[in-house]
Amino acid sequence: MSATEPYHADHLAWMVLALDEARLALKTDDVPIGAVVLGPDGGVLGSGRNEREAHGDPTAHAEVVAIRQAAASLRERAQAAGGPGDGWRLEDCTLVVTLEPCAMCAGAIVLARIPRVVFGAWDEKAGAVGSVFDILRERRLNHWVEVYAGVREDECAALLRDFFATHRLG
Repeated sequence: MSATEPYHADHLAWMVLALDEARLALKTDDVPIGAVVLGPDGGVLGSGRNEREAHGDPTAHAEVVAIRQAAASLRERAQAAGGPGDGWRLEDCTLVVTLEPCAMCAGAIVLARIPRVVFGAWDEKAGAVGSVFDILRERRLNHWVEVYAGVREDECAALLRDFFATHRLG
């Protein structure tokens, strides 16, 4: 796995919000992964959880749901202030997610211009932030991301382990 930045106390608190979202995914029998997008002021612009099972949508990963919601929030704020506001550039924002993003989500992060990602557990099978690939820090791309990994890693990993253990038995 690739080296990451040391994380900060704020990251611990923000991960609690992502864990809360992850637990909500259990209600729809989705894999418990949660995400939040925080604005420059630390306020939540968007939140999401896996909703693939709930909506039958393979792209409804927690990160994508949170990014879409954050972009809509920024667009609404800009329009309320009288500006056009494209909303899709999430510059100065931070994405916090309970599991290392996959290739699809890492691509969405790069395209949304999110400069910081904080994640909990590593994904040895599909992770695209150091485990299998490292899309967020790929120098050939036009945007690079600071990565803070392993934040509340044990809690994030336990939630996933418990979910999959229960589903293997059932």
